[in-house]
Amino acid sequence: MKFPNQVTDNLWILGNDYFHFYLIKSNNVCALVEIGISATVDLLLEQLSSIGMKPDFLIVTHPHSDHVTGLDSVKQAFPKAKVMVGEGAESFLRHPKAIKSTIVEDHYMMKSMSSHGLLTMRPTATFVPSLSGCMVMKDDNELDLGGLTIRFLEAKGHSPGNILVYIPAIKAVLVSDSLGNHYPEQGFFPTFFTGYADYMATIDRLSALNPEILGLAHNGLFLKNEDIKDIFQKSRDSANYVKKYIIYDNRDDETTAGNLFKFYYNDELTIYSPGNILNCCRLLVRRVRELEDFST
Repeated sequence: MKFPNQVTDNLWILGNDYFHFYLIKSNNVCALVEIGISATVDLLLEQLSSIGMKPDFLIVTHPHSDHVTGLDSVKQAFPKAKVMVGEGAESFLRHPKAIKSTIVEDHYMMKSMSSHGLLTMRPTATFVPSLSGCMVMKDDNELDLGGLTIRFLEAKGHSPGNILVYIPAIKAVLVSDSLGNHYPEQGFFPTFFTGYADYMATIDRLSALNPEILGLAHNGLFLKNEDIKDIFQKSRDSANYVKKYIIYDNRDDETTAGNLFKFYYNDELTIYSPGNILNCCRLLVRRVRELEDFST
């Protein structure tokens, strides 16, 4: 796919194969969904300039490092834009562990993007962006872009403060990472980091919208002529597979997490640091163990 790409009269996809940004426009009012990392800021600004767009709203889907570390630079470019976040995103970013890991990961992803040909002179983040004073959007809140309404959906299971964007008029849902990390032509690395049951319920809720446009944050935009229902099912299957693997693995949790890491840490997922993905696998094990504890 070439970037930027106009999907409909009101929707553009920007970025590259690894990081997607979505611009929603109606009557000269624009909302940018996804913020990205330090390494993608210059690319994003260049593409926005090429289509003559300046966002009025910046939507941070969730506070993970690959979705927020570019925020300060993007805000500097568009100082009048209002930043919108989900409930709980600010407190998550203020946690000492999140502060440290966010900075470390931004540095790693900068090197990863450079190795894939995305060059930038912009420095990596030295501190975590503040979400203080941002507009906090809750489930079913709406934003009128002047003739086109977008609806915010609280999406539990993946991250605190996770909000998604639904555009009813064009039946588009921008799901960020709520289906997992996509491996093109393969499936997903499941990302139920805050709860398995919530994660699966979110997938079912999004699927019930019967979208004709499905926009992921990484490695995937699917249109109505493609089998979007199959994408949702692949997401469910990947989460269920990992759940069963963890339940029936009799080894200690660290070994189980390590084996998941060995299986998944390849191709698209290597833009993240090994330590990050190993910790993600540990979280998957922990969330499944919580299910087992509850069932007993």
